[in-house]
Amino acid sequence: MNVLRRIGLSLFAPVLAVVVAVLISSAVMAALQVNPLRVFEIMVDFGDTPSQQVTALVVVLNRAVPLFLAGLAVAIAFRMGLFNIGVEGQYRLATILAAGAGAAVALPGPLHVLLIVVVAMVVAAIWAGIVAVLKVTRGVSEVISSIMLNVIALGVASFLLTGPLRGSPEGASIIATADIPESGWMPSLNGVFGLLGLANPPRQLYGFLVVAVVVGVLIGVLLNRTRFGFDLRAAGLSPSAASASGVDSRGMVIKTMLLSGAVAGLIGMPDLLGSTHSYTTDFTSGLGFLGIAVALLGRNKPVGIALGALLFAFLDRSLVPLQIQDFPASVVTIIQGTIVLAVVVANEVVRRVARRSAERGSATGAAVAGDGSTGPGQAASGAASIGGGADGGEGTGAGESRTTGAGQRSDERQETGA
Repeated sequence: MNVLRRIGLSLFAPVLAVVVAVLISSAVMAALQVNPLRVFEIMVDFGDTPSQQVTALVVVLNRAVPLFLAGLAVAIAFRMGLFNIGVEGQYRLATILAAGAGAAVALPGPLHVLLIVVVAMVVAAIWAGIVAVLKVTRGVSEVISSIMLNVIALGVASFLLTGPLRGSPEGASIIATADIPESGWMPSLNGVFGLLGLANPPRQLYGFLVVAVVVGVLIGVLLNRTRFGFDLRAAGLSPSAASASGVDSRGMVIKTMLLSGAVAGLIGMPDLLGSTHSYTTDFTSGLGFLGIAVALLGRNKPVGIALGALLFAFLDRSLVPLQIQDFPASVVTIIQGTIVLAVVVANEVVRRVARRSAERGSATGAAVAGDGSTGPGQAASGAASIGGGADGGEGTGAGESRTTGAGQRSDERQETGA
């Protein structure tokens, strides 16, 4: 029963947030004289032919992979009470440097891909580590420092793209780094569709999907099944209590931000290794900020984050069909924004419900444990002593009530009379 209750509480917040977001979005669309039913009909229309439907599914999955990684990066910091709002700058800087490194070398396939991924993770981890060092040494809020470092990271990436790492010719409309050799490309997963008897879509399903799943499993195990994860959560709940129990709270801040940054470095890899093979001026942006919404919607759990990423990927994929039907693209933005607001409110509601439920459970447990004996008379006496002592005795707390039977009171009266 307790397991079902926990599952219900976990699902209540995101489901409530989505329902509320749909209702509010429908009201806003109706106020703007946009038919919400027609909008939702277009959004869920994946096409008429099997090829179109599979292609739409591939688009959603390809978009969900980087969103899932972004949500994981944010959630790692959230679990310790840190707000890594610098994920955007971390993955953008990591991606351009990884693209430059991948284009500069020629290695066998697996090693080439591994080099690109490692460079991205190291760069993003170092950039996130700056935030941690500023926090533990100078007490700088990670929110302020990460926002500032976002601006710096984007400026450095722009300088590198137009300067040392530029690979496109002068006058090109889109500036890009040099292309990564084919040995540094991640193979697609389109062969899976043939095995399942589905139509082979023209788009390539990112092979990095497998890596993202593995990363999600590893992060879930690390945070929930290891001493590191326990120390991380303990230091986030109460740094002073964690330090008193032997946990290095300052060190945990640095380790957490390094891990969050390393995962953030993977955000740009699906597009870089599976599609563009270079970093360009129109490279996918905004994933770091969307990752915050995905992490909140998924309640910082890998499975929840995966579902949140799929939802946001589905909304992003709806942009093109809506624009084709002459609906404003802002409809999707409205839905995403209301989901973020609704999930914050829903999480607070669930937190209060869970806390009150825990308090009621504690009160019931204390009442049961408070009798301190096996006889009904003693239990009643214990309740009296807790309330301050009905017969003049002094209360001694739960589980320590004194036995004040009739025989004992009679002896006391006799001694008084004597």
